[in-house]
Amino acid sequence: MKGALLVAGTTSDAGKSVVTAGVCRWLARQGVRVAPFKAQNMSLNSMVTADGAEIGRAQYMQAQAAGIEATAAMNPVLLKPGSDRRSQVVVRGRPLAEVDALGYGAVKERLRGVVAESLAELREAYDVVVCEGAGSPAEINLRAGDIVNMGLARSADLPVVVVGDIDRGGVFASLYGTVALLEPADQALIAGFVINKFRGAPELLAPGLDQLTALTGRPVLGVLPWRLGLYLDSEDTLALDAPRPDARAPHGDETLRVAVVRFPRVSNFTDLDALLCEPGVAVRYAASPGDLADADLVVLPGSRATVPDLAWLRERGLADAVVARARAGRPVLGICGGYQMLARTIRDDVESGAGDVPGLGLLPADVVFAPDKTLARPRGEAYGQPVDAYEIHHGTVRADGGDPFLDGCRAGAVWGTTWHGALENDGFRRAFLADVAAAAGRRFVPAPDVSFRVLRERTLDVLGDLVADHLDTGALLRLVEHGAPAGLPVVPPGGPGGS
Repeated sequence: MKGALLVAGTTSDAGKSVVTAGVCRWLARQGVRVAPFKAQNMSLNSMVTADGAEIGRAQYMQAQAAGIEATAAMNPVLLKPGSDRRSQVVVRGRPLAEVDALGYGAVKERLRGVVAESLAELREAYDVVVCEGAGSPAEINLRAGDIVNMGLARSADLPVVVVGDIDRGGVFASLYGTVALLEPADQALIAGFVINKFRGAPELLAPGLDQLTALTGRPVLGVLPWRLGLYLDSEDTLALDAPRPDARAPHGDETLRVAVVRFPRVSNFTDLDALLCEPGVAVRYAASPGDLADADLVVLPGSRATVPDLAWLRERGLADAVVARARAGRPVLGICGGYQMLARTIRDDVESGAGDVPGLGLLPADVVFAPDKTLARPRGEAYGQPVDAYEIHHGTVRADGGDPFLDGCRAGAVWGTTWHGALENDGFRRAFLADVAAAAGRRFVPAPDVSFRVLRERTLDVLGDLVADHLDTGALLRLVEHGAPAGLPVVPPGGPGGS
């Protein structure tokens, strides 16, 4: 088998990433050599591959679903917003430039070749490549320069399946409208629909499915049921607003309450996913001092804009709340950008251009931003436990006191590290949480048998099961092997200018 497929969506967070992962896992189970691909990704959640390239965390997860090692080719263009108007452009895993929205249009033309070469590389190496779109293919204001949705589909002759989130409401209108806004040549590649996050009586949905097919001439390839708790390396903060399952019953006597500060440019919040798996650990995101009041542990996570997010922390009164709890011996953890904020001073002539800025002064360390980004997959030890992690940062922290903690330091009940992913290491996570519980005076005992990697594999298997049980896999295979069927009707008005 040789072929490819593009999974598009009516909106951001419609379910493209999880459907792509599910199809990858299902195909891998069939013995198919499959790889994920996303031409251009805008995300502050990223990962470092084994060969030192930075890609979107979702593509790393999808590679896990496919049972393969992630590479730079799977996400050749990554955009990391630093403000509402500017983003860092990462190409084949390395920073290229900082550009604004208008400037990226010129840069994008240079990236078409990179995207085409990356996809060709994967198609040569694997039997099937499952591509993921970005946002919506019906963003007609961006169509001329598109390299990730219909622009990619047209250039590579990819059949396209459009995913719609029924939980948002208006799924039939959004699916129909997505096709209708596309010009006829784009519509010719839209081969079917998938409805995501359905909860309710299937018989009530059936008439709508039939009418959608009659109106568009395209089949609904399946309806995926609602599953709570499928939080797999989300691309943006929309996922933080989704419903989350309640904390599992504690293994010990008490629950440990964790408050994670939700910076405007929070990055790599996937660091906290491992805590969601722990019985008796309740994780919530915080944006006001009151949100921190009863927390046993406050986490300052990563940030794409350390200095502006530190200013936001001060404006909101959160900085004073963090300092007060630290001085009272109440636990605080800083990761990467959050660690930088805990330092005495920050010199940033690179990311924000702010120069010298005072930090919160809770750790004996100073930060200097370097022009070159550090991308690494370090290994170390803490609490007598091995730790595998990854680093993504311009800010270099120099600690000159405190106790060692991973690559960073600890002073009293304040910990800081630049290492992402450390909490995914089970032994380290349990030892750290036990230490936090002791400092917080909580009778919390970490469960001895929770494996984050096992739970991750089980979740990926659930995605594969959803595809196998609820999608027309025969139709998917035909699309992969033969492309979109000829003669699909044009849905009026058929794009700008009419059909």
